[in-house]
Amino acid sequence: MAVKDRIQLPEQSPVLRRQNFDEVTIGYTLELAQEEGKRCLQCKVPTCISGCPVGIDIPRFIKELVNGNLERSFRILKSYNYLPSICGRVCPQENQCEGSCVLNKLGKPVNIGGLERFVADWAAANNVEETNEAEKNNKTSASFAKNKLDKIAIIGTGPSGLTAASELGKFGFTVHMYEALHEPGGVLVYGIPEFRLPKDVVKREISDLAKLNVEIHKNSPIGYAITVDEILENYDAIFIGVGAGTPKFMGVPGSELNGVYSANEFLTRINLMRAYKFPEYDTPIRIGNRVVVIGGGNTAMDAARSALRLGAQVTIVYRRTEVEMPARRAEIHHAKEEGIEFQFLTNPVRYIGDERGNLIGVECIRMELGEPDESGRRRPVPVKGSNFVIQADTLVEAIGTEANRFLLSQFPDLKTNKYGYIVTNEYGQTSIPKVFAGGDIVTGSATVILAMGAGKKAAEGIMKYLENA
Repeated sequence: MAVKDRIQLPEQSPVLRRQNFDEVTIGYTLELAQEEGKRCLQCKVPTCISGCPVGIDIPRFIKELVNGNLERSFRILKSYNYLPSICGRVCPQENQCEGSCVLNKLGKPVNIGGLERFVADWAAANNVEETNEAEKNNKTSASFAKNKLDKIAIIGTGPSGLTAASELGKFGFTVHMYEALHEPGGVLVYGIPEFRLPKDVVKREISDLAKLNVEIHKNSPIGYAITVDEILENYDAIFIGVGAGTPKFMGVPGSELNGVYSANEFLTRINLMRAYKFPEYDTPIRIGNRVVVIGGGNTAMDAARSALRLGAQVTIVYRRTEVEMPARRAEIHHAKEEGIEFQFLTNPVRYIGDERGNLIGVECIRMELGEPDESGRRRPVPVKGSNFVIQADTLVEAIGTEANRFLLSQFPDLKTNKYGYIVTNEYGQTSIPKVFAGGDIVTGSATVILAMGAGKKAAEGIMKYLENA
C-alpha cells in the first residue's frame, strides 16, 4: 500500500528567523491538517497511544479533525491533556507517539504533534470552550471529591504541577499552586525560547486553570514566603513539582570571569525577563560578538540559537559526536540551518580572561570516544597535545541541572536518592504519605511530556490517597 508523503510544517526561512524571536514553525492550515490527518490508518490497536505519556486517544482526535468536527477533536485532546498547544510544539513526538506509529514501517509517521498544535490553536482562535470529560477518560472514579472540602497544594507551576492541577481540578478539588517566580509556567516560561514556544500560548493554556477552581500564588517561594510546616498543616495533600532547576557547573578554571553564564541564568534573562527586548524590558543581557555554548542537549540548542538572534557568532562545543547528542534532531537541524558552528569531540579545559577579568577565549582539547560509560554512551577521552583556543566574549555552560536541595531539606523525613531527587512509588507518593512528587524533581532532567505524565499519575495517586484517608 502506498503511503502519502508526510506534510511538513511550514517554517520561516533561516535567513529571516535568525534575525527575530518569532516562532520558527508556522503551523498547518485547515486544509493541510486534514490532508495530513488522512494519513492516519485508524489502527484497531493504535500503538501511538501507548507511546504517549498522557495516553491521548490519538486516532479519535485525528478522525474528528479529518471529518471536520474540530470542536469535538479539541475536546478529546483537552480531556487527556490540558496543555495541547504547548505539547504540540515542544514534545519529542519522534521518540513517543510518532515513534510508535505503524507508518514508520512504510515511510514517515503521521505528524501527530503538528495536528495537536493545529487543533488546539484553532480552538483558541475560535474561543471554543472544552467540556469536562474527566469522568469518561480517567480510570479513577473520583466524583466523591465534589462533595468534600479537600484542599491540595501544588508547589511549582511547571508541566508536572500544571497537569496535576488540571486533573485534580476536573474532579472538584480546591487546588492552590505556589510559584516562586513572578510568572507561572516553570521551564515553559524561563527555559524555552519564544521562537520555539511563544509565551502567549503558555499564558493562554495556564489561564484555563481558573475554570477548574485552581488558584495560582505567584512570588511565593515555599520555605521563604510560606513555611513547609504551614503547607503540611493547611492542606490535605501536597504535590511537589519544582523541577530540577539548579545549574551544574564544570568547574573549569576561569569560571568566575565576566561573560561566563549558566544556561539557567542566560535563558531566564532572555525568556522570562525578555532581555532581548531591552530597554523595553528592564533586564539586560551581556552578549559579545562571539559566543561559545558548552553542551549537546535541547538547552544548549536553545541558548545557542538565542545568542545568534542577539547578533553573535555562535559555536557549540560538544565532547562527543553528533550521533550522541541528546538534543532533538529538529533542533540540531534548525541550528545548522541558521549558521551555528559545531565543534564535536571537543571539550573546554580553561577559560581565558583579560586583565580586567573579562572572558576573551576558551581553551579546548580534542576528544576521541573510548569504552561506553554507565549511560551506555562511549566515554570521551582527551587527545594529548591537541589543545587549541576559540576566541569568545561570552560562554554558556549548558551541561545539565540538579535538584534544589534547600526546599527538599525543609520537609521532615522526605526520602531522596544519592543525587538529591525525591524517591516515590508508581503514583508519585513519597515517604511522607500526604506528599506526592513528579517530574524532573523525581527523574532528573527529562521532557515536558514525561513530566506531564508524572503529574497525571500523581493526581490519580492523590485521589486514591484522599479516598482512603
